Amino acid sequence: MASSGRLTAGEARWHTAAQILTWVRAHPGGTRAELTQDLRLNSGLATEITARLRAMRLLEETPAPRATGQRGRPTTVLGAHPEGPVLLAVDLRTAEWRSAVVTLDGQLTETASVRHGSRSPRAVLAAIRGRVDAVLRAYGNRVRGVSLAVAGTVHEGRLVQSATLGWRDVDLGLVAGDVPLLLGNDATLAGVAEARTGASVGASTALHLMVVVGIGGTVTVDGRPATGSHGAAGEYGHQPYGDRSLICPCGARGCWDLEVDGRALARHLGVAEPQDPAAFLRDHLGGGAAVAAGDAVAAGPADAAGPAVARVAAALGGGVGALVNVHDPATVTLGGLAPLLRRAAPDAFEQAYLDGLMAFHKGRPPAVVDAVHGDDGPLQGAAVLGLDEITSEAALAAWATLPLPQ
Repeated sequence: MASSGRLTAGEARWHTAAQILTWVRAHPGGTRAELTQDLRLNSGLATEITARLRAMRLLEETPAPRATGQRGRPTTVLGAHPEGPVLLAVDLRTAEWRSAVVTLDGQLTETASVRHGSRSPRAVLAAIRGRVDAVLRAYGNRVRGVSLAVAGTVHEGRLVQSATLGWRDVDLGLVAGDVPLLLGNDATLAGVAEARTGASVGASTALHLMVVVGIGGTVTVDGRPATGSHGAAGEYGHQPYGDRSLICPCGARGCWDLEVDGRALARHLGVAEPQDPAAFLRDHLGGGAAVAAGDAVAAGPADAAGPAVARVAAALGGGVGALVNVHDPATVTLGGLAPLLRRAAPDAFEQAYLDGLMAFHKGRPPAVVDAVHGDDGPLQGAAVLGLDEITSEAALAAWATLPLPQ
């Protein structure tokens, strides 16, 4: 679904249209008058382009509520056309996959969640393909893409490794068939969601980190993720911030992954490595659902586990400090189980975070805040980047060639 960045003459005429659709998505309930002012369009051009977008089933305009005493012609509220393009967003997790049909205004509809009957790649991808086929039957050529978030490392369009799923070198392209497919790591896409509509909106550079099994994340610049030359950037869990005597499932030694999740907690407690590290960590901290909703945790870790939890929280805080030195973000957001871990041992986290910072950062360290989207972050991020693609100039030019419904 990625474009080359160069516009053909046919695509260039859609440039302002793409800007308008991006504006509508960012301003739910926005009026044509506000659009005209924000994009610095003259009223005639705004009227002409919005009329063209209505005719192409891209925009819908409804009269804005009239204020008391208002004079003159009422303006209109802009929204997604009910027969316009849609996107299927999918979040492939360790135990389940979730999906939603996304409209041009960014609304997630027809959400569904399916637990894995089997974790074999063939079974899971076949189930997701079934959902894609069902959406195609319902929406036809209105479906302009599938945007898939996956708990693993994405490299050149393939899932090269997922420790949580136990998969290696899996071609995910089969899930979409002939529909364009956009792939992204789940933590990367959660960071995009925070940068666009969450806790780091307005930050020119933001760092997002998500703890589930291990830790991943992304740095976003003006709301766009830095994904590297092959799409595999953001594997922060495989930085050597840990014990060099430990070999990570990725093949490297000393990975930060092994210091910040349930595996680390079990090791510090002197118990066997859990089959489900995320559940193990959550059970020892308590209140996972409360953290996802942004509420305070009522109680800290049990006394017996307190020192072990503090060691894990300190490992998280120290790594955050190191990455602040790398990226110089304005804001750091924490997702997954990271907020819960930080709250369980706040002093250990904070001290390690400050200790990890270079001297010039210590006076004004970037704020570290909880993610807004919680467990929905990867799905929201898949929707955001997918909509960027299907409202690009090239995608709109392709949409314009489709026959109108009778």
